[in-house]
Amino acid sequence: MFEGRSVFVVVPAYNEEKLIGTVVATMPGIVDRIIIVDDASTDGTAAVLESMSSTGDPRLRVVRHPKNGGVGAAIVTGYKAALQEARDNALVVVMAGDAQMDPDDLPRLLAPLAIDDADYTKGNRLRSGEAWKIIPRHRYLGNAALSFATKIASGYWHVADSQSGYTAITRDALAVLQLDRLYPRYGFPNHLLVELNNYDFRVRDVPIRPVYNVGEVSGIRLSRVIPTLSWLLFKCYFWRMKEKYVIRDFHPLVFFLALGLVLTVGGLLLGAWILYYRLTAGSLSPNTVIFDAFCLIMGMQMLFFAMWMDMEHNKGLK
Repeated sequence: MFEGRSVFVVVPAYNEEKLIGTVVATMPGIVDRIIIVDDASTDGTAAVLESMSSTGDPRLRVVRHPKNGGVGAAIVTGYKAALQEARDNALVVVMAGDAQMDPDDLPRLLAPLAIDDADYTKGNRLRSGEAWKIIPRHRYLGNAALSFATKIASGYWHVADSQSGYTAITRDALAVLQLDRLYPRYGFPNHLLVELNNYDFRVRDVPIRPVYNVGEVSGIRLSRVIPTLSWLLFKCYFWRMKEKYVIRDFHPLVFFLALGLVLTVGGLLLGAWILYYRLTAGSLSPNTVIFDAFCLIMGMQMLFFAMWMDMEHNKGLK
């Protein structure tokens, strides 16, 4: 219990036979239930979990996927299990199965939820100078790029470290979300932020300690992850614009966004044609170039103004 509220921890695990025992052994006493979702591990994770279930922590519940669905799918399974057991005022946390999340940070994640100052809290490993020294440089830079794209897609401009999976949410907020439409793999935390903003939930960034080199093995390949998540976030942005500013409550930023896109895309296409014509046929009227520059400038201004209106609309969600 934490401040009179029960605490459920969801642990997605895939091939974590070496570290899953450490995760359970170091789970704080304030945790009432530990739900581990074995995402069809191919190593000895299932055997370790079976042993712990029979002789270990009585708070432990193990759910096993028949086939691998991805970390997002494992978290959704854990969320659904928590919704079945938890009371209305419960708090649901996600901690990875690779021991990269410091249990001592848990109370800081729970505190804003317990006093109703937020609906969802998210660990931020980048707040302190430690992250630059501890996190591998390529991972840090990739995370920074995806965090910026997630700010635009989700509307939560105050939230950084989008790839951090150390999170906590109230049961009431969790019950509202459409969990089955969330991305099932590594982009899950990014997509979840978009979903949270769609319902105007308050999200709080909480500084946490970055933990690396504890024996974990990362299967993340940035060369594949960044293009995939960039496309996901691109789609999520326009989905959120449609859901939040057209279907739920019409907002004038839609006009600026639509006209800005038309002018910007049209200006880019016209610019490409101008360049092609200049190289193949010779000079053309200066008025054409001026018109193209006008389209691009006006289009970019309208896009930035739509972004500013979105930021202003979401100021209260922190």
